[in-house]
Amino acid sequence: MRLLLTLCLVALPAWPAAAQQTHLVVIGGLGGDPAYSDTFHNWAVELVDAAVDRHGLSPENVVFLGEQPQRDPARIDERSSRENIERILVDLAGRAAPGDVVFVVVIGHGSSIGDEARINLPGPDMGPSDFAPLLDRFTGQSVVFVNTASASGAFLAPLSAANRTIVTATKTSRERNETVFGGFFIEALAGEGADTDKDGRVSVLEAFHFARQEVAREYEADNRMLTEHAILDDNGDGEGSEEPDGRKTDGVLARSLFLDSGSPVAAIAAGSQAGDSVLGRLYREKGQLEGRIQQLRGQKESLDPELYERELEALLVDLALKSQEIRRREGGQP
Repeated sequence: MRLLLTLCLVALPAWPAAAQQTHLVVIGGLGGDPAYSDTFHNWAVELVDAAVDRHGLSPENVVFLGEQPQRDPARIDERSSRENIERILVDLAGRAAPGDVVFVVVIGHGSSIGDEARINLPGPDMGPSDFAPLLDRFTGQSVVFVNTASASGAFLAPLSAANRTIVTATKTSRERNETVFGGFFIEALAGEGADTDKDGRVSVLEAFHFARQEVAREYEADNRMLTEHAILDDNGDGEGSEEPDGRKTDGVLARSLFLDSGSPVAAIAAGSQAGDSVLGRLYREKGQLEGRIQQLRGQKESLDPELYERELEALLVDLALKSQEIRRREGGQP
């Protein structure tokens, strides 16, 4: 059986790093107050600019839906109405290739009545039951859905699924105060401070841990009781973890996902900037390993659980060794 699984993996079409693409959809909700509108807009702009300028995403793969398109027509593609969100995600699901990575980042205010949560939008709001059928259209891609709003914890369980990473700024729908998690999560993706393993990239898991730590630090500095507890789920069980370890519980998938995942610009840049063709090759090989990991995760439901875990562990070990080789080549610590 193990041999059969191995042969199946070998027989699968290899998705080279250059064939994989990352898509980013940023949804900016209602600010309500000018100060909040400014904050949400600035967070979104930081993320959109970093995606293109720092991580090498094609501008065609980045969509920014905002509350007021006229505020920044050079960046905001359309108004963040329910109709536009649905149309953009349906269209993206139709053109995203197998193995692509799709980020959907929601910024704004959330509200809830009981366990029913919504993200506040211009026009009709949207809840988990509205997003679920849209995300279900992405059958061959790795999806990262990040809801930075208050009361966002209620989105996690309904949206949890295989090959999908869900991040919410709060643990439950009852945490309704405005959140600061989104600003720190975006700061992590846009900068270098969250790169704890020093491989030159920030994974979704690293960004999550960085943001949680900064949230706690800010509340402590302000002498306030912590009213937001971010959670992450990426194993499809709908439970979520406040402290995913990236090994046995949540975090294994998030550890291998990056905003620049699959970008040929990002994959080759580190080597070419230094005029190092070997380093460029190592980054491409690292991208290929990440693609194989995504392939294996896409087959999880049809494979024997024990064999799946063994193959996944082997690929993750290879990925870690490749990262070490890259760090040595760059002159860093092994």
